[in-house]
Amino acid sequence: MTDEKLSAIAQQLMRRRVEDLDELEKRVLTHIMQDAHISRDPNDEDDPTRRPTTGERIADKVATFGGSWTFILLFLGFLLAWCALNTLLLSRATAFDPYPYIFLNLMLSMLAALQAPIIMMSQNRQAIKDRAAARHDYEVNLKAELDLMALHDKLDDLREKRLAKLMVQQEEQLEILKRMLAARPA
Repeated sequence: MTDEKLSAIAQQLMRRRVEDLDELEKRVLTHIMQDAHISRDPNDEDDPTRRPTTGERIADKVATFGGSWTFILLFLGFLLAWCALNTLLLSRATAFDPYPYIFLNLMLSMLAALQAPIIMMSQNRQAIKDRAAARHDYEVNLKAELDLMALHDKLDDLREKRLAKLMVQQEEQLEILKRMLAARPA
């Protein structure tokens, strides 16, 4: 019975056979058939099907902090302190990284080499989330569109029935008027 009903809904709303629909469309039609809600929060971290790993959570936090004004200002302060300490406060003989700051360049290169893949991991994870959200948006939009189409079909049916009923009433009234005119003395 369920397959027959799903087939009927697919033919009525999508004008296609169930076999020609993809899984997402079948899921939407099933929700329509069950009169169930389809919307949910795609960013819900309590989703048991997908929990971020520890590495993914760390990558997200590093990318969030690494792209903040707090990081930029702290890092700028660190660089200025490094340069001031090695140039102004310590003599050339006691400075642990005298100008042109070769050790600082090495540390910055290593930081960039580590930070770039971590940020890319976070961006990849965000892209996956975005694709899931887009797929969910499409699913919700498709269900809304199909629900509207079903509503239009119901309204059209009601209008046709109402018009048919009005036509029958009008014919009855015309028949009554003809009888009254025929019965009227000349």
